[in-house]
Amino acid sequence: MWRPLTRGASSDRRPRGVTTTALITLAAMGTATLLAAAPAAAAPAPEDETGPVVAAAGPVLAVTPVTEVGSYGQQVTQVVLEYAAPVDASALTGADFRVEDSGYNFRFDGIETLPDLVERSVASVFTTDDPARLLTSDRPEAPGRFVVLDLEDSPVGGWTVIVSLCPTFMCSVRVNPDQLTQVTQLGDVHGTDGALLAAGDETVAHPLTEDAIDREVDQFVLATFPSTTGPVEYAYRLPEGYDPARSYPLVIALPGHGMGYDGQNIGVQLASDMLSTAWFQESWTGTDEDVIVLAPQNVRTGKVTEGAQAIELVENFLARFAVDGDRVYATSVSYGSQLMWEMFSERPELFAGGLLTGGFPGDADEFARIAAGEVPMWITHGTNDHLLPVAQARASYDSLVAAYTDLGVPADRIAELVRWTEYGNAAFTLPDHHLASAPTFEDPATLQWLLAQDRNRAVEGPDDPGTDPGTDPGTDPGTDVPGTDVPGTDDPDGAAGTDGTAGTGGTGSTGSGAVAGAGAPSGASGQLAATGAEQPALLAALALAAMAVGTFLVRQRVRTARGA
Repeated sequence: MWRPLTRGASSDRRPRGVTTTALITLAAMGTATLLAAAPAAAAPAPEDETGPVVAAAGPVLAVTPVTEVGSYGQQVTQVVLEYAAPVDASALTGADFRVEDSGYNFRFDGIETLPDLVERSVASVFTTDDPARLLTSDRPEAPGRFVVLDLEDSPVGGWTVIVSLCPTFMCSVRVNPDQLTQVTQLGDVHGTDGALLAAGDETVAHPLTEDAIDREVDQFVLATFPSTTGPVEYAYRLPEGYDPARSYPLVIALPGHGMGYDGQNIGVQLASDMLSTAWFQESWTGTDEDVIVLAPQNVRTGKVTEGAQAIELVENFLARFAVDGDRVYATSVSYGSQLMWEMFSERPELFAGGLLTGGFPGDADEFARIAAGEVPMWITHGTNDHLLPVAQARASYDSLVAAYTDLGVPADRIAELVRWTEYGNAAFTLPDHHLASAPTFEDPATLQWLLAQDRNRAVEGPDDPGTDPGTDPGTDPGTDVPGTDVPGTDDPDGAAGTDGTAGTGGTGSTGSGAVAGAGAPSGASGQLAATGAEQPALLAALALAAMAVGTFLVRQRVRTARGA
């Protein structure tokens, strides 16, 4: 799958059941989920008179999927077949099996395409003695009854997140409870004693029979917090070997709109992208430091109420677990930025820094509050974000810089406190240019920067690779634009990143030339990117405007209740 993660240790969790209550909420600020029609239940497996039929009980005793979470979400990456006796895998190859799965991806496809199957290539075959070992190991080879089909890394097929409910033009998402993965055994399978265990039969497809082994998701604990304004679902994960006598940094993961709780999608915020799971993978963070992750899943009621709920949850969490109070961070995708702006402006003393990706603009009064509290923020956005225009994100960056300037903060200090990165199309390995978290998290320097922030000491972090010594990281030489990092004029579609090669495609460089307005990040050739007035963007703007109508009054009530 795209950018698979390494494994951590397992922990107990509450079952990811489906409730009977369907809350009527605003849902997904996803991509293709806009305007999509959600089914009442998962679509049935396709019927094809000429294709394989679903197998009855036979020599294949069970079929179990194994999933991983990468940049663009959770995907089936392995399939385990159980046989009656230990299997001789020495002669088995990928050609002995055919694996098929839905080609549907909620970011790009309508839900009506869910039953459409695509073939997935098998990279290798091995046996193991216990499938549970796959939770923490890529390849736990051992003699045994379980044959593991390791699938080739590909963005085609096997995505587990689907549309859930569509109470408005926006939809929520959930993990598919009826994943369509199926396996056809084409070659014969023999036991270690030479006996035939199962004859190949290209006419019989074996569907999944067991719950998935979700490598990252299964290591989180799911729980409910009784906030003063209603229950809040949340997930958390403690480090392996958690020691209450130590103190750990806490990362709060604020997911997109469609990952809010809708009554039947509990825990989907862990599977939709890598916002929560990346922090336990050294290949992503570039450090082996232990962290705690907290991932709220609010019912979507508006940024003020949800932000207040999240703050209550954080304060409760700080009292229960060994968290370093000077190293509490937040990171967000899309709508989650609304909560970050709210939380940082209302309680800046709680937070040491934030990583805001592909987000909404902040409100005018929030910038001054954040600046007064000196909460470091790194804002990233896609140049051609089709849902939230990059101009709005640039304007938020400008407003935050202006708020610090109004307080008399020196330019070099502002460059430390506010950073900006803009990603061209080539930075995205899949064409969801709204999901700026993908190229952001694929660059370990951004995660390292966040973990380096500490309220007890000056803002710091790893210098951006490729920046000349003596210059502010990410700052255009010769300009007064603090902390910017944008596509260069020589590569409008290049991927601007902290090292000039963010993501896996394209190159980018620090922008140069004329700057559009004092302190404004420059796009290609110093001009704003043309994102177009697509219908989803217009609808999203209308929804944002509607949500903003009551924000001031609700916020005032929250502040009054808190005694602010």
